[in-house]
Amino acid sequence: MKIGSLFQPNGHLAKLLPRFQPRPAQTEMATAIATAIAERKQLVVEAQTGTGKTFAYLAPLLLSGAKGIISTGTKALQEQLYHRDLPLLRDALAPEKVVALLKGRANYLCIHRLGQAVAHRCELSAHLQQQLVEVRRWAQRTDNGDIGEINILQEDAEVLPQITSTVDNCLGRDCPDYDQCYLVKARKNALEADVIVVNHHLFFADMALKDTGFGELIPAVDSVIFDEAHQLPDIASQYFGEAVSSRQLQELAQELKVLYLTEVKDLRQLDKAADKLLSSLRDWRLVFAADPQRGNWRDYRKRPEVVAAAELVAEHLKFLVDVLKNALGRHTDLDNGYERASNFLHKWQQLQDTERTGFSFWFETTPRHITLHQTPLDVADKFGGYLKASGSSWIFTSATLAVGTDFSHFVQQLGIDAWETLCLESPFDYAQQALLCVPRYLPQPHEAQMADALLQVITEVLAVNQTGGTFVLFTSHRMLQRVAAQLELLTERELFVQGRTSKRELLEQFVAAGNGVLLGTASFWEGVDVQGDALRCVIIDKLPFAAPDEPLLQARVEDARMRGLDPFAQVQLPQAVISLKQGAGRLIRDRDDRGVLIVCDQRLVTKPYGGTFLASLPAMPRSRDLQQALAFLDHLEPQ
Repeated sequence: MKIGSLFQPNGHLAKLLPRFQPRPAQTEMATAIATAIAERKQLVVEAQTGTGKTFAYLAPLLLSGAKGIISTGTKALQEQLYHRDLPLLRDALAPEKVVALLKGRANYLCIHRLGQAVAHRCELSAHLQQQLVEVRRWAQRTDNGDIGEINILQEDAEVLPQITSTVDNCLGRDCPDYDQCYLVKARKNALEADVIVVNHHLFFADMALKDTGFGELIPAVDSVIFDEAHQLPDIASQYFGEAVSSRQLQELAQELKVLYLTEVKDLRQLDKAADKLLSSLRDWRLVFAADPQRGNWRDYRKRPEVVAAAELVAEHLKFLVDVLKNALGRHTDLDNGYERASNFLHKWQQLQDTERTGFSFWFETTPRHITLHQTPLDVADKFGGYLKASGSSWIFTSATLAVGTDFSHFVQQLGIDAWETLCLESPFDYAQQALLCVPRYLPQPHEAQMADALLQVITEVLAVNQTGGTFVLFTSHRMLQRVAAQLELLTERELFVQGRTSKRELLEQFVAAGNGVLLGTASFWEGVDVQGDALRCVIIDKLPFAAPDEPLLQARVEDARMRGLDPFAQVQLPQAVISLKQGAGRLIRDRDDRGVLIVCDQRLVTKPYGGTFLASLPAMPRSRDLQQALAFLDHLEPQ
């Protein structure tokens, strides 16, 4: 079957799928992907909203004889693909194909750790014990051990780290429950499947050799397809780097204390070493500000009190390693603890050597914990080398990969050099469906009056957009919280504010409301699909340049400067353009959608680089007159 004929008005898909609509761009994309798979090429495709890119890559993969991996941006998209889109198309085109869903190990119940938690439940809080009861009930009926099935628990329930494993604490083949392990079963199913659905974090965790088992899959596939590929450079940087968190060290110490109390009661030194480490970790947290923050570790480490606290952690971690070394062979969990502690000590010492070049050294804190990071500034050599050596076809697709029609920023970051590109415009009629407004007379984004001006724009929009929904997208949590607090006093409309519940629940409530107001930051700029009247207006507070004090950005800017490049043009601008395209893409999601995009940043029209942003946005009519935008909204008929 020729791939092009599949997407025709009288083609196979139109006959089997009642709601199928032929789209020329979709056919072009599918044909290019089929060629790339057959010829084992590298293909980069920007397929704008409405192209139908999911079917465009699924169909050629299913019809080929290739074994393939599809990697998505988030677990939510991964599950949508596996449970909805892939079964629909597989049943229509290739019912004999076997598909599998593979998640990271933290998504699967660990039978061994569940047994440990139950055995030591008297040491848990009453709240944790109740959660453990719910987990045990579910464990008796689950087939796949996917903890996402436990609907009664929140996504961040306290009990989850107690009943799942990490790379650090997994016993592997030494585990007494290895034969019943849900993760092992999931990986076995993936090895036997024709199409495996993963997410980017899992893919790179394996590529960076930070996990075991999944590495058997990548060499065995003929094709790798990345959806939401614009996320890859940053995710790759995370996984090709190193990190140690006080949470990891604390969990290790606490697990060893439990081991002392239950299995090796004569090993008093183990309890003493664990207590010393826990004490030094508490002191370690106190040398950082109480409020959560991110910062430059290379600079922060120059403070005497920080050096002293870090050295104390290293000293007590070394003591723990020595105690565990002397007890090797006594218990499997002790041996595993020795390997983990030794690995942590090596990383900790490595992260104190901040004079090495080619890396960004940074830290991030929560109210209780600190994580130190070493992130490579350039992953092109490592990732690009992997592509060349694999001999597979690699397809990268997203609605936002190019700056204008230039893909160089994306491909250079990943070291993709033998590539072909395709840039497909949206089939939507933006000239009729949408309007872009950059209101006149607004303050500059950094000026104190900006919050009040933004509130004025929002309230005027809500006054006319009575029957439709509104997104307000922010570049900072601080501005979001400030506007949300004041807006609650100015409108009776229901507000859905990021952070007050889970993202999924917030979106469901917003859509159900019909005319709600959602206020969100980065996670709502992409991967959100709201169609119809539920979303008629998207307001963006300012151009999404990354914060200048963001450590990784600082390091990349400095690196570009040292290489004689323009940091703004090479690093900051392309990243911001792609982010704005993502945010703007929330507005029109269907042929019948209508709406207004309002960007409250004068720089879009007053700065020379504004033209680069505008050239990357859909070709919709533009206005500087807010009243014209309000009139557009006011005349929209309910669908």
